[in-house]
Amino acid sequence: MDVDYKQLLRRANTIAEESVMNGNNPFGAILIDKDGNILLECGNLEKTLGVATAHAELKICEMASNEYDKEFLKTTTLITTAEPCSMCSGAIYWTGIGKVVYGISEQDLKKLTGDDVRNLTMSLNCRKVLNSGQRKIEVVGPINDVKDEVEKLHKKFWK
Repeated sequence: MDVDYKQLLRRANTIAEESVMNGNNPFGAILIDKDGNILLECGNLEKTLGVATAHAELKICEMASNEYDKEFLKTTTLITTAEPCSMCSGAIYWTGIGKVVYGISEQDLKKLTGDDVRNLTMSLNCRKVLNSGQRKIEVVGPINDVKDEVEKLHKKFWK
């Protein structure tokens, strides 16, 4: 079965928009099964929870770890609006998720955020982190077909 990553990234971007409406940063993530069914959704919760590490991807990893075993998680895909940071990439690795698909790159995010202290982006791409361990994780991204949509939200937020 072919999974429509563009449509799922659009859903993740809607979650990111909802995060902004709730006072958080503009990031959203989804966990899907091998058939493309949505298992979990989460936006950034840093302000809501008052926790600097409450990134959407990290929260998905926490929920997934509570809900599913690692054998199943190897068959899942995390869809996220922006390339996971090194912290979230580490969480994805340790959670056991098998694939990551993202909308915009860490470099593109850095261009959009500049030196905004709300998002001091690290210059460390997720492929390096995810594939530094003993198991390989497939990474797909950036997905250029949705790049403009994801960037539009970030341009508005980080101004």
